[in-house]
Amino acid sequence: MNRFISSSWEVVKTIVIAGAVVLIVRSFLFQPFLVSGASMEPNFQENNYLIIDELTYRFREPKRGEVAVFRYPNDPSTFYIKRIMGLPGENVDVANGTVSIDGDTLDETAYIKSMETSNDIHITLEPGKYFVMGDNRPNSYDSRSWGPLDRSLIVGRALVRLYPFGKIGVITGEKY
Repeated sequence: MNRFISSSWEVVKTIVIAGAVVLIVRSFLFQPFLVSGASMEPNFQENNYLIIDELTYRFREPKRGEVAVFRYPNDPSTFYIKRIMGLPGENVDVANGTVSIDGDTLDETAYIKSMETSNDIHITLEPGKYFVMGDNRPNSYDSRSWGPLDRSLIVGRALVRLYPFGKIGVITGEKY
């Protein structure tokens, strides 16, 4: 009986420790994310399963071209995924199918499905504000519609795609 209690106690301790590790990793380091919608096509499709890195942005600011997951400003219970285009303090211009930062037009032809843009925009981003856009511009509800994204709403960056299996890999941000 004493051996049974000892063995049972070891199993309980192992389960509690494993649960605590999973809770810490899931809460502070990495989080699963399932893509919903067509706003990031062709780079991310409906039901892509991603791992979000929640740690990096605790030590550095988001960079242009990175794909970020954030809480939607008008409903923080909803998560969105978009590409970071404009950084705090920059002038962002969106017009005629192009995005310009401080007067320099970004070359996005390598990864954008459609260069079509609507709602011509000119905005100077305040400190702590980011301009985000989907890769599928005609089908993306993003900063062009609801304005700059506050830094406090950014959860993390897309790090790894786990599904579909044929596209498993590390996600790198576009270089501008």
